[in-house]
Amino acid sequence: MGALNCFHCGEPVTTGRQFETLIDDVPQPMCCPGCQAVSAAIIDAGLTNYYKYRTEPGSKQTALVPEALNAFSAFDLKEVQQDFVHQDLHQNKQSASTSLTIDGITCAACAWLIEHKLQHLDGINKIAVNTTTERAQVSWDPEKLKLSEILAQISRIGYQAAPYQVDDEEIQSKKNSRKFLLRLGLAGFATMQVMMFALALYSDYFTDLDVEFRDYFRWVSMIFAAPVVFYSAQPFYFSAVRAMLSGRLNMDVSVSIAICGAYIASCIATVSGQGEVYFESVSMFTFFLLLGRYFEQNARQKASVSSNNLHKLIPLTANLLDDHGNQTEVPAKRLQVGDLIMVKPGEVIAADGDIIEGMSSVNEAMLTGEQMPVTKHVASQVYAGTINVDHPIKVQVTATGQDQLVAEIIRLQEAASNNKPKVALYVDTISNYFTWTILVIAALTYLVWKHYWPEDAFWVTLSVLVATCPCALALATPTAVTCATGLFTKLGVVARRPGVFEKLPKVDQVVFDKTGTLTCGSLTLSDIQRFTQDNSLDVLAIAAAMESHSIHPIAKAFAPHYKNGYRLEESQYVAGAGVQAKVNGADYFLGSEDFIRQSTQITDFQGQHSVYLADQEGLVAGFTLSDTVREDAKETLVTLKEMGFASCIASGDTSEHVEQVADAVGIQTLHKGLKPQDKLALINQFKDEGKQVVMFGDGVNDAPVLAGANLSVAMGSGADIAKNSADLILLGDQLSRFPQAVRIAKMTEQIIRQNLIWALGYNLLIIPLAVSGHVLPYIAAIGMSASSLIVVANSLRLLKVRL
Repeated sequence: MGALNCFHCGEPVTTGRQFETLIDDVPQPMCCPGCQAVSAAIIDAGLTNYYKYRTEPGSKQTALVPEALNAFSAFDLKEVQQDFVHQDLHQNKQSASTSLTIDGITCAACAWLIEHKLQHLDGINKIAVNTTTERAQVSWDPEKLKLSEILAQISRIGYQAAPYQVDDEEIQSKKNSRKFLLRLGLAGFATMQVMMFALALYSDYFTDLDVEFRDYFRWVSMIFAAPVVFYSAQPFYFSAVRAMLSGRLNMDVSVSIAICGAYIASCIATVSGQGEVYFESVSMFTFFLLLGRYFEQNARQKASVSSNNLHKLIPLTANLLDDHGNQTEVPAKRLQVGDLIMVKPGEVIAADGDIIEGMSSVNEAMLTGEQMPVTKHVASQVYAGTINVDHPIKVQVTATGQDQLVAEIIRLQEAASNNKPKVALYVDTISNYFTWTILVIAALTYLVWKHYWPEDAFWVTLSVLVATCPCALALATPTAVTCATGLFTKLGVVARRPGVFEKLPKVDQVVFDKTGTLTCGSLTLSDIQRFTQDNSLDVLAIAAAMESHSIHPIAKAFAPHYKNGYRLEESQYVAGAGVQAKVNGADYFLGSEDFIRQSTQITDFQGQHSVYLADQEGLVAGFTLSDTVREDAKETLVTLKEMGFASCIASGDTSEHVEQVADAVGIQTLHKGLKPQDKLALINQFKDEGKQVVMFGDGVNDAPVLAGANLSVAMGSGADIAKNSADLILLGDQLSRFPQAVRIAKMTEQIIRQNLIWALGYNLLIIPLAVSGHVLPYIAAIGMSASSLIVVANSLRLLKVRL
């Protein structure tokens, strides 16, 4: 019998036939109560055609909760609605309208389903869903229907909707887009008008007319071309001037020279009545160049939209608790550090904070890309934008606004997309020299043609300037990097430093630190052995006091045993070895066997423990720590081996646990008992052998070791992301993300190479054709724009990669 897949979302069914929905008289299996509830709602509404015509499976309903808990009443508050709801009159009645962003839309059938579900609601005036932008325009009668009811109806059929709000940056972007469209539209209109006159003149239709008529059409063409030259082409002039003021040349310098030179020469010919005019070439060239830039602009916005929209996942309201435990619904932007908020099941957490009461699981997919909820308990950190799934929790706010994890991730992603790999820097240099070369070639072309064929010299030179504009060359790398950064966002991977996309495809040796990478990093005490007869000593409390100032995973294992009666008076940490401290006036040593040997006169050790506690007289206690291996560690190691990576463990642990972890994940080579300098020496040894090393470790504590590797990777730990020193951070703590990141980087490298080959090949082909006079100016404009669009379209293929 074959494996069952959920009829709604397509995920494997692990519960047998426990959840089913009758669809077209056939019981269909569902993977969970959420998918069952959604499919039943669709069938009960008479919308079975959704399943007939859909082209993609629906979204898995892991976050679905009972209707009573999935409340949207916050969106009915006037102070909240004023930010996104527009009030107007519709047929002499009060009408409200807004734009909703809808998660889970996969095909046109989804839009059909949402529209038909809402059209039957009493009070809906209009509903239109755009599958491309995943948004819906909704208009309704607020006297008959509440916005919360609309959102609840959408939720019942399996889609999560929320009001769409634009931020200041997006508002400015839209203003710039409108201005750009105005320039483009003006250039297009003028081009059509000028081309009508030019075609008539070129076809000799007016040969029998007087010269006055010919000059009349030239003057009219000059007037129509003027707005194109003086308004539509302004962005090219400003860019060229800025470049020259900074002491370099860019592609817009040759563009500006071509536009201004052609227009001025044409004006002189029109005024003097002698020579040729090129008003149609100027207008057409500007139009096609603007059209190309417009598509490039849209492509970049599309590539970066996922990271820019992260902050929009933060809810608009929160349930604020006062000193008496009473709840008040307030706008989330009013929250301050120290406030207490109640987060009910199904609600989105409004701010970063610590749980002070309750236990639940939280869906952190918006941060990590991983849909499986993470268990949270008292003292666990939770983050704005994540979803509380199971039980109510009380959270104390620790960060708001730009201090939240979401804001930090957005800043890191923006920095990553702006970071230029070495190949991009080389291309910038090449473009500068290329522009100089083209200007020299254009000047020589004009001189040669002026000497032999003076009547054609100008338009041939114009064609050289237009056709060889290095726009495609300049776009080859940044568009691909922007798209790849967008994919990393969906994957839950943050690139902190430049050069990640060029380093990832080259690495071939992976070095893992054991704790927190191959293992979950949640160390627990599995065994305690006392070596002292003094039963008054609380060895756990002493160890907890000694580790109270450390953030190492071992310190976290002792943290629950901390007691106020044990004071830490002074301490000295030795990285990767242990700590020497004074507790309640007595000197103690806590660390590995080697650390205790070197720090004291003790030579006789009993048993094999992870950590020993000793004083000046001898051993006090031995602690055995255990940690669980990550679920996807073995699978990831198998994948890395198939991809040609060699793997090893470099751990400071001296216990048998290192061998156990190595056996569990299938690693043959291991090095244990290493100090940070030993790990660094191991990495340098690999590098001396000609290997490209990637180091997995604690991005907070192992900074020197990580810096020594060609590429460093850390498992994301939320609050530590800002001070993390790794090149790459896996937010979801999923090792399997790394092989996927390598594949994306290799695809990015391949696409960049294709873009560069195309851009350079096009210019090498078009230069001799333009210099020899075989390319007309308007053909040159079309070719140059087409070349740029091909590069952009090729880069956008990255966004279609299935993760």
